[in-house]
Amino acid sequence: MKYYLTVLSLVFFITSSAFSQEKVVKYKVSSGETINQIAQKFKVTPFDIYQLNPDARTGLVPNSVLLIPTKTGEAKKEVSETKTAVSSGKEIIHEVQPKETFWSIEHKYGISDEALKAANPFLEKEGVQIGQKLVIPAKGSAAKAVLPNKTIKERAQEKYVYHDVQPKETKYSIAKKYNTTVEDIERRNPSIVSNLPVGYRLIIKGIAPKEEGVQTEPTKTVESKKPVETSKKAVSYMDYQVKPKETLYSLGRVFHLSQDELVALNPSLSEGLKEGMILKVPAGYVAPAPIVATQVPAEKTAESTWNKPVENTGGGGIKIIDKVKSTENENIEIVELSKKKGANERKKVVLLLPFNMAKVQSDTSGTANRIKNDKFLNMTLDFYSGAMMAIDSARTLKLPIDVAIYDSQETKTTSNVSSLSSKLQDADAVIGPFYQSNAEATANTLRMYNVPVISPLSKDSANPIENLYQTIPSNDVIRNSMFDYMRSKNGNIIAVVDKKKESVINYIKQNQKGVAFATLTETGGLDAANLKSLLLPNRMNYVVMETGNTAMVKTTIKGLLDSQKTCQVQLVILEPNSTLDTDEISFDNLVKLKLMYPSVTRESDEQAVLIYEKQYRLKNKANPTTYATRGFDVTFDTMMRLVQGKTFQETADLMTTQQVDNKFQYYRKEDGGHANKGVYILYYDSDLTLKVAN
Repeated sequence: MKYYLTVLSLVFFITSSAFSQEKVVKYKVSSGETINQIAQKFKVTPFDIYQLNPDARTGLVPNSVLLIPTKTGEAKKEVSETKTAVSSGKEIIHEVQPKETFWSIEHKYGISDEALKAANPFLEKEGVQIGQKLVIPAKGSAAKAVLPNKTIKERAQEKYVYHDVQPKETKYSIAKKYNTTVEDIERRNPSIVSNLPVGYRLIIKGIAPKEEGVQTEPTKTVESKKPVETSKKAVSYMDYQVKPKETLYSLGRVFHLSQDELVALNPSLSEGLKEGMILKVPAGYVAPAPIVATQVPAEKTAESTWNKPVENTGGGGIKIIDKVKSTENENIEIVELSKKKGANERKKVVLLLPFNMAKVQSDTSGTANRIKNDKFLNMTLDFYSGAMMAIDSARTLKLPIDVAIYDSQETKTTSNVSSLSSKLQDADAVIGPFYQSNAEATANTLRMYNVPVISPLSKDSANPIENLYQTIPSNDVIRNSMFDYMRSKNGNIIAVVDKKKESVINYIKQNQKGVAFATLTETGGLDAANLKSLLLPNRMNYVVMETGNTAMVKTTIKGLLDSQKTCQVQLVILEPNSTLDTDEISFDNLVKLKLMYPSVTRESDEQAVLIYEKQYRLKNKANPTTYATRGFDVTFDTMMRLVQGKTFQETADLMTTQQVDNKFQYYRKEDGGHANKGVYILYYDSDLTLKVAN
């Protein structure tokens, strides 16, 4: 569930409930440490650490401080007694707690997956549920010969198989495909706990689908591998240091090795890939030079610096869709947008990117170390790499555009734009700066010259400046798009909102008249009978659920599933909800209710999108990040608008465009300036894939 894997801070009452009987200690991360190693050190699960430190899902930073839950008092005594019971050969009873999984329970007691399920046959069908009483067998006790609910034929087919993650696949859909569980997949592939990268090769114990030729290997092969020879000739090796953002998949593509071959050459990879790790790889490979700020000339255009076009685009580049606006949103004519005849006057685009070269060059630890540790610089370089893909595509299309790239030398409150103003006055469009205050200052400086300034990354609401264009929709615009869609379908809209979500309640009451609120009980729970009474049998009922309370979520889902027999219902959320991504909530039920939500990005398997992703991997030896794709989308969209024989402002008033991930539907704000309301309405279809509703 891509949407729910987004890293979010959990609301306080969830945290306090989960750790109400635990003491929290601070732990300083050492260089090279992983979440699994730290979890083992404190005898907790990775999920316990992620719950208190949601930012840790994106990676650990040396010398950063983590909050670690450590049980105290009776809890410590209970753990001690548990260890004694296991070691003395006695079975014990364990009551399942919130957030616990197969992996965490098995890890806690040092038992195997087979032993736990053999002692508790109902787990095969029901899974782990809060409050269950589980029999924990003594360590080393033999599991039953045959597990329930599986035939001998099925068990004979169970081997370790490899599965390469495909676009739009989720952990749930993969687990279902191989007749296993998400917990088991995560236990065997710890590096996918926080995300599921496309192309990653999973090791799965399950039944291989008959229709697919999946490569299988017996258990022994997986447990003990020997280095695989890539050629009959003698192979020499060299050391390679892992760079930021690299994955096993990207390294495999670079060195022409499978992930199993990389692990065989470097056994330490079995514990996960870490930045700075030294790997053994085939010699003779010359690593590509990293994209660093010093490659950007201060006063040269991209045309004079980079001249290699994107390969194999067929001259088509990435398509841009022109949705000519009409008074009826449901009747939008879609045509392909391309260079117009007669639009041969050369245009100038300027990119203001915060490389902060002076800081990089003065860093005594070196450029490589700066790139490794500076997240803002990494974001800038990703955006830049995507922008360069757009520039190459424009060159392939022979667009009459010159591009200049300048270092904006930004902090949150300062930049060097004022010193560059003489070089910006004749631009047809300026992309950047990144920070909102700097983008506004740039727009004010260039207002008298009528130069459009495109703010590429800021989510803030902009001050009214006529030549400023916000490319990321604001939170209210995103919410409004969801309600506009539901109303366009003549839907009956009902809100189930936790009392603690005051901002959501106020937003709906002030901006979305006519929405009925489901009644809550005195204790703050949902009145299920009242919710059902608000549903209408002859219209689509959209139930907007905003709560982090697991009990309220379950009650809402159960009520809607029961009502599907007599009514049309669809579950809707307005923003990411981490509760829906826990083991306590059945993803199957969310699919049955076709969970729907608004998003500024989409997933697409269109041919043009696949070409972009392929060309990016070929050029950068890595998959494009969100910032890289945004760099491409904003830059390419801007250039294509300028070759329509109209000004940027005219195209903004007339055209809605769609790129790889982002939609650009500019509108004039009442107080001045332009903002983007290009929002996708996404929902989970019955085939477990995300689809665009609008």
